[in-house]
Amino acid sequence: MTLHDPYHYTLIARAITEIDAAAPAQISLESLAERVGLSPAHFQRLFSQWVGVSPKRYQQYLALDHARRLLETRATLLDAAHDAGLSGTGRLHDLFLRWEAMTPGEYARRGAGLDIRWGWVASPFGPALVMATPRGICGIAFAAETGRAAAMADLRARWPEARYIEDAEAIARLAEPVFAMRGEAQLHLIGAPFQIKVWEALLRIPEGAVAPYSEIARAIGHPTAMRAVGTAVGRNPIAYLIPCHRALRKSGGLGGYHWGLGVKRAMLARESARADAG
Repeated sequence: MTLHDPYHYTLIARAITEIDAAAPAQISLESLAERVGLSPAHFQRLFSQWVGVSPKRYQQYLALDHARRLLETRATLLDAAHDAGLSGTGRLHDLFLRWEAMTPGEYARRGAGLDIRWGWVASPFGPALVMATPRGICGIAFAAETGRAAAMADLRARWPEARYIEDAEAIARLAEPVFAMRGEAQLHLIGAPFQIKVWEALLRIPEGAVAPYSEIARAIGHPTAMRAVGTAVGRNPIAYLIPCHRALRKSGGLGGYHWGLGVKRAMLARESARADAG
C-alpha cells in the first residue's frame, strides 16, 4: 500500500468527512473503523499513515479554540517566514508548487480565449471541483458546505468568457498529487494585480502556521488596506494550495471562509497534525 493508493485514499477521505461532520463531538475509533469497513487496528494504522497522527489526535485539532491557539503559538512574520522564493516555487511538505500569473490585460478579458477543463474529485475536505488551463490549475472549490451547483457557479463566474470543457480523467491526474501532498502542481493564477500580491503573501505562510489579516496587509506594502486584503483572500480561486485558510482575525477567530468554516477548520487541523508529526 502506498499513499497514492486510490482505494485507501477514498476510505480516509470518507473518514475525515465523518469526523468533520461530527465536530466538535468526537467519534470513537471503533465507530469510525466500522463506518469505513475496516478493523480498528487496521484503520488506526492506515489513518496515521495518511494524516500523520491518530484519529483521536486529529479530532483534538478540530477543537473550536484551535485557531486561537495557533495564532498565539504559531503566528509567523511573513517577511521572516521560510519559503522557497516568490520567483515561482513554494512547498507544501512534499508537494512542490510552480505558478505563473496572467497579465493585467489577460485578466481584463475575463477568460476570453481560454479553454478551462474541469472535473470533480474526492478530497480530505469533501467533494472538490478542480479547474485547469493548459498552464496549470486555476481553480479549486469545495462543495461540502456550499453544494456542487454553487461551487460550479462560483468558479465559472470568475472567468465568464472562457470555454469550459468537462475532462474528469485529465483533472484527476492533476489533482491526485494535490491532496496526496506528493509530486508537483502547476498553478495558473488568474486575478487582478492587487489580488495576486495578496495570494503571493499567502503562499509565504508556512504549513502549520497562520497570519492575521493585518500582517498580510503590511507584507504587501498596504498596512491600512486590511478590508481590501480580506476581500482578496476571499476571492482566492485556488483554495487550499493558495492557503487562504491560514489567514485569521487578529483575535484568533476563524473569520469567514468562502467554502465554509467547517472546511477551514479541517484544513487547519490537518496541517497542524502533519506539522507536529513531522
